[in-house]
Order: sequence, then C-alpha cells, then structure tokens
Amino acid sequence: MAGKKQQKQQNKQPSVTKLTEEFISQHPSIKDCLKKDLVNFSSLSREIMKQQKLKSSDFDAVLAACRRCQRKLSKEQNFERKIREILSDSRLEVKTGIVVFIIEKDIYFDYLLDIEKQIKKKMEVFHIIESTKSITLITTGDFSQEIRKLFRNKIIKEKEDLAELIIRTSKDIERTPGVLSYLYSLFGDHDINIFETMSTWTDTIFIISQDDLDKAVKILKF
Repeated sequence: MAGKKQQKQQNKQPSVTKLTEEFISQHPSIKDCLKKDLVNFSSLSREIMKQQKLKSSDFDAVLAACRRCQRKLSKEQNFERKIREILSDSRLEVKTGIVVFIIEKDIYFDYLLDIEKQIKKKMEVFHIIESTKSITLITTGDFSQEIRKLFRNKIIKEKEDLAELIIRTSKDIERTPGVLSYLYSLFGDHDINIFETMSTWTDTIFIISQDDLDKAVKILKF
C-alpha cells in the first residue's frame, strides 16, 4: 500500500517537460530569444534545472524540452512578421488631456445620456466601458467639472493627465491572431502602464499616462 501511495504522489509531480515549459513561458525575454534562435541551450537548461530544483540526471530531458519549445516558438515568429506588416501600415492618432472616471453602476442613467450629448455635440472623445459593478467613462478634461457635478458621490475613482492612442489598421487584423498580445508585450517591455484599452474592429485604443506618451509613440513606429 505504501508503495502505491508513493507512486501516486510521484505521478502528481509536474514532469520535467512541464517544468521547463512553465519556466520559459514565465520569462518573456527568454521566450523571445528562443523565437529568434539566440539561446545557448546548454546554459539555458542548466539555469532551468537550478531554478526548478531538478536533478543533474534531468539535464538531457530539460535540453530536449528546450529544443522542442524553440521549434514551436520559431513557428510563432512567422505570425510576428505578419503582425508587424499589419502594424507598419497602420495610422497612429494621439489625443492628450484625457480623463478617466470610474463610476458606480447604480446611477441615474439620464445623466449619462446628458453628458454624452454634450460631449458628442462638441465632437470630443467619449467612451464608456460597462462592467458588472461600475461604469468607466473616458473623455477630455474639459468635461471633468460637469461629470463631478452630475455624479458627485457616485465617483469611485478619477484619473487625469492621460493620453489616448488610437492605432488604425487594415481589415487584415480580423484574420491575424496575436496582434493585441504583441502590442501589450511592447508596452510591458517598456514599462508603460495601460490604464484602459478598447478594440473596435480596425481601431485599437490605449489610454496611458501623458508622461509615457513620447516613449509609446517611439515603440509604435513599425
């Protein structure tokens, strides 16, 4: 009985392959280098063994798992090339002076319609994102005072000094997987926080701090 119990516990332990894949997926920089075949597999295998506390006898299995990951990731490189082609033909639009209000959902909705009419009449930025418990309202700072007046104690959070980036692409984005994840990774790799994001057909919209605007525009030149 004891032998069977021990065998069950061993079977529950993650395999060497699984531990190797987990390590690689948790380290985007290593994943990127594997895509481009820029990794010393022996060095990587030894680092994985050290971090995952594997035995020296597992070296060959880790090495083989790294090579399998590289083959899989190299196929993704073709997708990345297609993504960059789409983004290189995109158009970037920037709007500064953006504010974000997070408002409780149990509001008088006619007020929301009123502010929407005011903002759209002046052809300014207006976006609404509705969640289960709150409403996020995105517009320009010109309407902050009116929004505070209408919703008063229903405002959960307010954020100013933001910028809106709109990436306008071709219709090919519909048939190309991974565009959004590629953009997210670009922002993350350059320490740019995304406050809100929306996607509407060929438009992808990011709300970021105005302090990060110059950096964001540079990385979005494809």
